[in-house]
Amino acid sequence: MKKGFRTAMPVTLLCALLLLLNLALYRGTIPVYRDRLRWESTGKIIWRVPVDQKTIALTFDDGPSPTFTPQVLDVLKQFEAKATFFVVGQQVEKFPSILIREVREGHAIGNHMYTHARVDKLSLQALIDDLRRADRLIYGLSGVKPRFFRPPDGYYDEKVVAAAEALNYQLVIWTWSQDTRDWSDISARTIADRVLQNARPGDIVLMHDQGGDRSNTLEALKLILPGLQEKGFRPVTLDELVASKQEEP
Repeated sequence: MKKGFRTAMPVTLLCALLLLLNLALYRGTIPVYRDRLRWESTGKIIWRVPVDQKTIALTFDDGPSPTFTPQVLDVLKQFEAKATFFVVGQQVEKFPSILIREVREGHAIGNHMYTHARVDKLSLQALIDDLRRADRLIYGLSGVKPRFFRPPDGYYDEKVVAAAEALNYQLVIWTWSQDTRDWSDISARTIADRVLQNARPGDIVLMHDQGGDRSNTLEALKLILPGLQEKGFRPVTLDELVASKQEEP
């Protein structure tokens, strides 16, 4: 019995893998979440940036929010810190003055799509059209063309990379140890501790300034910024972080 069970296991596993592959092919896309090393080696997707100085990029997704984004900007200004805002086109249309303020105060703007749709459900052309719509809106309001694209939920595959390349975007996810999970029901102290305890030069931190009650994110930021300063870190935009990239040995 035991011997037969052992020989059957590889066959069962192979069948399961083939089934998953067929399902993925049927959907028209094969997610490659676990293939980070390959994508990172090509430079087509960024999770963190090798740098020789203590710089770190704080990024905020899903805004602008009329409630929380202005307060986030106030705190950043208080500590003379810069950040990158991955904005959603539909939100920008509602609150254009906040986008303009982000640019005026020296922060970088990234494209987080016009609709914030699930990219795995879109065709390549639909994804490109959605990104282009947000791109034109941002440029028309601010005169700034975003350099960076972050897909909702950090989803990436061949199609997402192709869309980014078609529009000359750098695809950016976030440093895995710097996913603050601030969208979940956790305290400001927990969010801040995750950032400060894991902080390394070149990290890209994920936070949100829209999509729910971001009070804890705002309070966490008030702890994160002085904490980073104490550790000798300087929060910079993604543009500056990428520009200072050092080749790893």
